[in-house]
Amino acid sequence: MKKLIRKGFTLLELLIVIVILGLLVSLVSVNFLPTLSNAYVEVAKQDIARLQQALVMFKINEGRYPTQDQGLNSLVENPGDLRNPNKYPSGGYINKLPTDPWGNDYVYVFPGQNSEFDIISLGADGALGGEGENADIGNSTE
Repeated sequence: MKKLIRKGFTLLELLIVIVILGLLVSLVSVNFLPTLSNAYVEVAKQDIARLQQALVMFKINEGRYPTQDQGLNSLVENPGDLRNPNKYPSGGYINKLPTDPWGNDYVYVFPGQNSEFDIISLGADGALGGEGENADIGNSTE
């Protein structure tokens, strides 16, 4: 007699594979999410450092930092009321204003509370204060 050979998986075998895949995904995500959060903080710090450099160049050419009203946008577009308008670079001091890793605009405070000016990312929650990934990140904070 011929034996019938059934090809395929049983329901139990499929459930075991699904449970194993679920465990692997949860292990990877638990290890990966803090790394992603740390990466966002580092990107924000790098953006703030670039904005600081552009503000220093603005001060070198103008003898002062942009006013609160001129804001960071004065690094991209000539605000029009400059002391030395011929020194303003044709492409601005930076190509475009970055947003923080969470999609929010950086906040420019002049005069600053912690230094000559403050540049702040409000963190993941987009609000002042917070802890962990919601903590504010700035040029004068660590």
